[in-house]
Amino acid sequence: MDKSKQPFLKSKRSFRRRLPPIQPGDRIEYRNMSLISRFISEQGKILSRRVNRLTLKQQRLITIAIKQARILSSLSFLNNAESAARPRPTGLRDRNK
Repeated sequence: MDKSKQPFLKSKRSFRRRLPPIQPGDRIEYRNMSLISRFISEQGKILSRRVNRLTLKQQRLITIAIKQARILSSLSFLNNAESAARPRPTGLRDRNK
């Protein structure tokens, strides 16, 4: 049979449905650090909704919780490993020149 005359057949590939990252019993709060830390990148940025697979309401609550935790110093604004590896400028110039 010619390929152009074959009927279109969907592939019967099975797929595994991904579990939602936030379970119904999880509370989205600034104190729940184990939950919040899953939605922050290695650089300390808040991950996007598409990456997190969250609903719009969940993403808003996560964002608010992360910002509250940062303000209350339970969570740093930058990743500690990155900020510790980078040398800080002292602001002093070499006076021997």
